[in-house]
Amino acid sequence: MASEADNAALCLASLRELDMDRYLAVLLSPEDKRRPLTALYLYNAELARVRDLVREPLPGEVRLQYWRDLLEGQAHGSTAANPAAAELLLAIDAFRLPVAPLSAMSEARIFDLYDDPMESISAFEGYAGETASALLQLASLVLDAEAAATVSETAGHAGVAQAVAGALLLLPQHRARGQVYIPREILAATGLDREGFLSDAHPEMVRAAIEAFAGYGLDHLARAGKARQGLPATLAPAYLPVALVRPVLAKAAADGRRALEGKLRTSQWRRQLSMALMLWRRRF
Repeated sequence: MASEADNAALCLASLRELDMDRYLAVLLSPEDKRRPLTALYLYNAELARVRDLVREPLPGEVRLQYWRDLLEGQAHGSTAANPAAAELLLAIDAFRLPVAPLSAMSEARIFDLYDDPMESISAFEGYAGETASALLQLASLVLDAEAAATVSETAGHAGVAQAVAGALLLLPQHRARGQVYIPREILAATGLDREGFLSDAHPEMVRAAIEAFAGYGLDHLARAGKARQGLPATLAPAYLPVALVRPVLAKAAADGRRALEGKLRTSQWRRQLSMALMLWRRRF
């Protein structure tokens, strides 16, 4: 049976493989908070990749249900056999993290398993709130529980901006699967529906929809920046991944074709520099 130290090392290695940006964010965080942050970020990465691991929605739902059962104390088999699960439970216990938002993160990811369109802007914001925003809030609780209570508005807007950027980065993959994360209102404003967006018949309209979606993300990023003027320095490490959002959104807003062609991601060294500057400037 693996020791707790072994589990921690395995989880950090897994996070490096699955989510390099949040792995780097962990390394830039206070040493005594790296282990619980790794557990949270790896949990998020495991949920996010379920669609990639299954061919049909039902096995994906089973995988997501596993995590909800775990959080509700109904684990199947030995938790110790799953380092990610064991580390997540330790983090919850050590930092008194609320289980409800963690469970809701898994529930929200059911959307990823199907090809249903994002029905509305409010639906997208709900999805972002239960995934990206919740992760920011939970990481903040680990870093400084008292201060975390003062930045819910910042986490809300920053999470939406992150979710938009994430959807844009994965746009070629999503379109190939028939998935559409751009809300219906934004598609309709550019003369499209789900089928029109997925086809190659209206390239200028598709480009316009992408640019509008990116602009929507930039608006939330700006609102997060205004809301976080009083963000305590202790919480800055939780927001390191948000430092990577602006270049993605700006490129897509300027030319939607870059998202279609998968040309939004900046180089690794630039992303590392952006996070380091975020710690110094504490600005998105």
